[in-house]
Amino acid sequence: MRSIWNGAISFGLVSIPIKLVNATESHSISFRQVHTEDNGRIRYRKFCELEDREVTQSEIGKGYEDADGTIIPVTDEDLSHLPIPTARTIEIVAFVPADRIDPLQMDAAYYLAASGVPAAKPYTLLREALKRSNKVAIAKYALRGRERLGMLRVVGDAIAMHGLLWPDEVRAPEGVAPDSDVTVRDKELDLADALMDTLGEVDLKDLHDEYREALEEVIAAKAAGETPPESPEPAKPGKVLDLMAALENSVRAAKESRGEPAQVTQLPKKKPTAKKTTAKTAAKKTASKSASTKKTTAKKTSATKTAAEKKTTAKKTTARKRPA
Repeated sequence: MRSIWNGAISFGLVSIPIKLVNATESHSISFRQVHTEDNGRIRYRKFCELEDREVTQSEIGKGYEDADGTIIPVTDEDLSHLPIPTARTIEIVAFVPADRIDPLQMDAAYYLAASGVPAAKPYTLLREALKRSNKVAIAKYALRGRERLGMLRVVGDAIAMHGLLWPDEVRAPEGVAPDSDVTVRDKELDLADALMDTLGEVDLKDLHDEYREALEEVIAAKAAGETPPESPEPAKPGKVLDLMAALENSVRAAKESRGEPAQVTQLPKKKPTAKKTTAKTAAKKTASKSASTKKTTAKKTSATKTAAEKKTTAKKTTARKRPA
């Protein structure tokens, strides 16, 4: 791999000659700007505004524009002799636990390659010290015309460095969270946990850029004079009216995609509200009253029937006592 910067790691009084190598690469497909009528390339030419002529890359340097418009030239030699210790040195200033670094600060990643045989011993020493301490090194270095912050950590048998943004370059998340107060129930959190468990983990090596692959298919089809493949119509998302139902459906779909039984533990039914309880109580009272009324009516009917029977018996007895 081609180095983009040569210097040394300053580790106390230990100096480790290193080369800086890009640890990442882009696989994105780049496009050229073309004239839509004839596909002619659109090119930007660099002109000197004073001489009104096109200049070559070798004639182009750096310059700082002052507030009054004055251009102050700055050469590569000026930059290489900056009065700071990090001009050609990655200066380690501290060792901290890795969780002290906010991922928002993470920037470009590099590998630090040992430069030459003399660098092997101190390079290995720093690598093993980082391993045993379970810490990362915080360093300052200069690259592309500015001083930067970096984090050194062990990756395999190599030392990697992540460029870090300065703390004041990270914005506070003001106005990002919802303004209104939202209450999340424990049952909703339980379903969210179930969904997370169902989705499980993934090996990042299994993930790939589907957009780039689809774009390559379109380019290949057009190059062969064929009709590019059409993408399927995406399903229109419905309005989430019931968060619980949406979570349950998500868990069920995730299980089905993994070939698992699509069973979702049903949440316990809600207890009857006060209105329902009142209605049941009223119904019980009505039934009790009705039963009581029937019982009273039955007693009255029985009493009336007994009195009538007694009266009839008395009449029969009087009729028997009369003389012939």
